[in-house]
Amino acid sequence: MHLKYESTLREPLVDGVKDYHQVTEDIISPIEGKPGTLWYVGFFISLALLGFGAFSVFWQIYFGVGVWNLNKTIGWGWDITNFVWWVGIGHAGTLISAILLLFRQGWRTGVNRAAEAMTIFAVMCAGQFPIIHMGRVWMAFFILPYPNTRGPVWVNFNSPLLWDVFAISTYFTVSLLFWYSGLLPDFASVRDRAKTKLRKLLYGIAAFGWTGSTKHWQRHEALSLVLAGLATPLVLSVHTIVSFDFATSVIPGWHTTIFPPYFVAGAIFSGFAMVQTLLIITRKILKLEEYITLGHMEAMNKVIVLTGSVVGCAYLTELFMAWYGANPYEFATFFKYRAAGPLGWSYWIMMTCNVITPQVFWFRKMRRSVAVTFVMSIIVNIGMWFERFVIICTSLYRDYLPSSWSYYRPSWPEVGFYMGTFGLFFTCYFLFAKYFPVIALAEIKSILKTSGENFKEKMVVYEEESAEKFAHDVAHAH
Repeated sequence: MHLKYESTLREPLVDGVKDYHQVTEDIISPIEGKPGTLWYVGFFISLALLGFGAFSVFWQIYFGVGVWNLNKTIGWGWDITNFVWWVGIGHAGTLISAILLLFRQGWRTGVNRAAEAMTIFAVMCAGQFPIIHMGRVWMAFFILPYPNTRGPVWVNFNSPLLWDVFAISTYFTVSLLFWYSGLLPDFASVRDRAKTKLRKLLYGIAAFGWTGSTKHWQRHEALSLVLAGLATPLVLSVHTIVSFDFATSVIPGWHTTIFPPYFVAGAIFSGFAMVQTLLIITRKILKLEEYITLGHMEAMNKVIVLTGSVVGCAYLTELFMAWYGANPYEFATFFKYRAAGPLGWSYWIMMTCNVITPQVFWFRKMRRSVAVTFVMSIIVNIGMWFERFVIICTSLYRDYLPSSWSYYRPSWPEVGFYMGTFGLFFTCYFLFAKYFPVIALAEIKSILKTSGENFKEKMVVYEEESAEKFAHDVAHAH
């Protein structure tokens, strides 16, 4: 009598008539066949962007950081803006995986695999910016605190750069372990279906000898919970540490205690938007509409409107404190040079994209529209990029000495480097979509009996038949 205690409002998480074999066919068959034309087009565009990015980085290293349009006033420009943006993009994956796993949210199963992969690729992109920003890239190993033969030369633990190294490396390691441990049962499924010896060998190595025994599942469950427990505080700590790069300084516009929660909310906001962008494209190209459903998109849009509202409150709090604090330099930064001034246009793009437009998701029809969700996911990430640009550049371009005031616009190597990280991100994602199951096969099967459409219908029929039989037996007994 299963359905008596279940909400009738909860829609199925897997649409269509599915059994376990059909689920395996739907998710693994795109890996086994040749990719379509769209995949090749996207992959080669990504490779071209990656090549242009590599050339831009080579140019910058060869000629020095002087090829970037940084100056004495604006010491951080596009590179640190992009670094913070990419770290934010990487936040949704671990949140979907870890926190929603601990809270037993079934809707995460359709989207967690792609979101975790996105996290890893985004962190790979983010980590490059601080290293290249150093200028002398060949000295990058100085940021790692290890015993060495250079004498008593240790890293500067007071440097925000070092905090970022610890935060990013820890986050990347835990996210990678979480992602890979979840892939083991699926690799074994691909291995068992492999037609060629090479595929069988490679997927067999990747599966680490997984047999699907009770012991393996038991250890898999235990490991997932341990990693989720480790990753949950990381979701909060990583972007908090990135916000300390700014908040521990005394520069007007940065010196504020609201940054840690505000950065975390903004990171989840932009991360969920990027997951939406990728999954809408993925479900269309790989024909996975029955597994990444409108219900999944609606659930993520609810998170987007919540975190967008939190970010909007943070913006207003900053403006209020700049006025209420009666510090003339804070007031000038926020009201004269950020909301107005030569770079004021970037502030209003940020406010429009992050605060005003996400409010359409208060309407259920909008939350469940694929077209609206796709457009909004891109708008949100544009807005979140401008948020980082506003925080960095509009706090720096007008300092205490009007003689050193300047305007900032990026040079082509800066833009090229940013485009190159897009190339790296999408190259990795296309390869992931071709050789890895994009949806967690084992996890979809685990929720199929409770949340699959046809299983729900069968249970309803079974309930009705049971009720009729019971009524008949009672009548017969009388």
